[in-house]
Amino acid sequence: MTVHTDPPPAPGSRPRGGTAGADPPDDRARLARRWHERPSIRTWLATVDHKRIGRRYMITAGFFFALAGADAVALRTQLARPQGGVLSPEQYNQLFTVHGTAMIFLFATPMLFGFGNFLVPLMLGARDMAFPRLNAFGYWVFLFAGTLLFSSQLVGAAPHGGWFAYVPLTERTYSPGAGMDVYTLGLFFLGVSTTSGAINFIVTAAKLRAPGMSLNRVPLFVWAIVATSFMVIFALPALNLANGLLFLDRRFGTHFYDPDRGGNTLLWQHLFWIFGHPDVYIIVLPALGIVSSVLPAFCRRGVAAYPLVVLSLVTIAIISFGVWVHHMFATGLPQLSLSFFSAASTLITIPSGIQIFAWLATMLLGRIVVRVPLLFVIGFIVVFVLGGFTGVMFAITTFDQQVTDSYFVVAHFHYVLFGGAVFPILAGIYYWLPKFTGRMYSERLGRWAFWLVFIGMNLTFFPMHISGLLGMPRRVYTYPAGLGWDLWNLLATLGAYTLAAGLLLVAAGVVLALRRGRPAPADPWGGDTLEWATDSPPAPYNFAVIPRVHSLHPMWDRRTTDALASGEVLAGHRTTLTSELDGRLERAVEMPEASLRPLLAASGLFVVVLGLLWGVYWAAGAGALLFGGTLAGWLWPPEVGPEEAGVAP
Repeated sequence: MTVHTDPPPAPGSRPRGGTAGADPPDDRARLARRWHERPSIRTWLATVDHKRIGRRYMITAGFFFALAGADAVALRTQLARPQGGVLSPEQYNQLFTVHGTAMIFLFATPMLFGFGNFLVPLMLGARDMAFPRLNAFGYWVFLFAGTLLFSSQLVGAAPHGGWFAYVPLTERTYSPGAGMDVYTLGLFFLGVSTTSGAINFIVTAAKLRAPGMSLNRVPLFVWAIVATSFMVIFALPALNLANGLLFLDRRFGTHFYDPDRGGNTLLWQHLFWIFGHPDVYIIVLPALGIVSSVLPAFCRRGVAAYPLVVLSLVTIAIISFGVWVHHMFATGLPQLSLSFFSAASTLITIPSGIQIFAWLATMLLGRIVVRVPLLFVIGFIVVFVLGGFTGVMFAITTFDQQVTDSYFVVAHFHYVLFGGAVFPILAGIYYWLPKFTGRMYSERLGRWAFWLVFIGMNLTFFPMHISGLLGMPRRVYTYPAGLGWDLWNLLATLGAYTLAAGLLLVAAGVVLALRRGRPAPADPWGGDTLEWATDSPPAPYNFAVIPRVHSLHPMWDRRTTDALASGEVLAGHRTTLTSELDGRLERAVEMPEASLRPLLAASGLFVVVLGLLWGVYWAAGAGALLFGGTLAGWLWPPEVGPEEAGVAP
């Protein structure tokens, strides 16, 4: 294994400068004019460009991450010393709930879907998502749902029942006010965005792949996004049902969770965790895809055991639906039933281990180029493996029952979720920042940020294992001195400050790159996937010449790069359709134009949610009319000419 400080030329590659070239011919100029969006407020609101929407997802999710992170710093400040007086019990519960809910639902999945929105069409050699207007609609719903959650803090109506909202504590008897109604309706509303995005990813990956991109040539990041999308479609209905039943209990006096009236309190836990445990992998799988995308560029070779990595992604997606009782080992369910879920919880470590060994083999067999994205990948592997060890411990019923609802649990899922999602996200930000922005980042600043984040993360969450084993329960806003928890809580708080400093340095590095970074070439790393064939940032149409793929690593294949440089331009506002299995070219299709209808439809649904939340049912009805009318206009079939009907390129 040889370590380089500068990347050598990619195998079989040649210098690349994007698809547009320095002096584009007339057909490229006409294509640029056809796809150009004139700068204006209306254009900003109406755009359906997947790259703009992807950047918006990432920026908005990053903003929500900053707000939720500020909540976390306040929580850790409260717990730094015994008998802390920074927050009242009610304030602590609200910040605790909003922090967890935002990190799970408003940061992790939307941020990774933002990466997917920007990158999936580029990696597939397409010009946009399959349903561009649905893509824009999903973003606006996400923005409105996040605004609802965080604005509830400003009016004293924030949810306060924990991000998992266990009943009966979240029934109206024990949680009066609008807080938990914000939770139930907000997550139900947000589910519309996530589901629409998942459907869009599946259809895009199935039908918009470049000619020649058969299933065995699909990038691993795309496989991860598709597996995640199928999980979303099957997992979200359980969460939506749980929230719908809780809203009916709270607002209309039904008794779905009331055992005195024939309901069942454990019904909430079953429904929530049928979604909740797959959601761990809904968050983690795209992050694993980022890791598998970053490694080839800095190891100078493809990921080892590609078929096994793909199989492991699909296997994780399937097995994750059979381990939800992993979270309910202390609820008094029959021991025989628990044994099956214990076995499934242990079994899921096997496909996860396959990917880790594939990455290690890739690094051992490759020629490593040490850059900031690779540092975050290595940091991810370290902390994710540590989180996996404690995950195996939780699969053992007797151990789980001993540490349930202790800080050991908090430490474990932060190692899995923060380590398993945030580290790959940061690796992806540094890796694709030149493609997102057209600017290069500061390597020195990025390395400082990595070490602060890595040290701060471990200093924050590792002591929680010890305080948990010493008996500290989760969700306590204070504690007495003399129980052995003082030192570990102080260390965790110092770690939180260090981690926050590292994340601020990441943000500062991005801002500095935008303001002063040197212009980025089309492919600064020698990457192997098709997004590196485009300019940085890509043109609105992505590819003037639709790529024809001949291998798993198209940008390391001279046939693909030669065809991109000299092939025939696909004219008009179109992209190509290919067959689902072998990527055989079928026809060209017209792409939808920019429209305000996605924003109007999302606004109508938002009005429905606000009307239901505050009991103003006429407003909910008006919102439903706005949504229905907009949807009718959206779906009304346009007049179709020969070009729109589809013409073979």
